[in-house]
Amino acid sequence: MHNFKELKVWKAGIEICKTIFELTRNFPQEEKFSLTSQMTRSAVSIPSNIAEGCGRKSNKELYQFLNISLGSSFELETQVIIAQ
Repeated sequence: MHNFKELKVWKAGIEICKTIFELTRNFPQEEKFSLTSQMTRSAVSIPSNIAEGCGRKSNKELYQFLNISLGSSFELETQVIIAQ
């Protein structure tokens, strides 16, 4: 197992979450349950999957969760492009 709180990538994921929550706070109210919700869930998924992977027993499982986290980052990137 790895200590996820020491990983730079996990810390960066937390910063992404903070940024997305600040950004979406200014979205129109009608976006609250659509793009806003989708973006915050994608952002939260990034460090969450890193942490979950670090709690697994094998490196194979860790890599699987890191790949899920990477997928969430691509999803979030797409949502940010749409929001622009």
